[in-house]
Amino acid sequence: MVKVKRLILDVLKPHQPNGLAFACTLAEKCPNCHIKYTVVEVDEQTETIILSIDGDNIQFEIIEEIISTMGASIHSIDEVEVIGSTSPA
Repeated sequence: MVKVKRLILDVLKPHQPNGLAFACTLAEKCPNCHIKYTVVEVDEQTETIILSIDGDNIQFEIIEEIISTMGASIHSIDEVEVIGSTSPA
């Protein structure tokens, strides 16, 4: 089984929810994840952010769904760190 340990995502989001609410919502839904939210560009309607997500077993589908429900979209996956493990037979 492969476990995702780190994701760096380029995300486009509306100004609301604000960064604190956005990051807290992600952290609530992914309780064992460390979330870092960095704004890289702002215009009249949107913000481009970089999300750094670290954890023991990040579920990308859950992250993607949460981001979408807050009106944002993932532009790209800029970095991935995974670890493989073997199950005992």
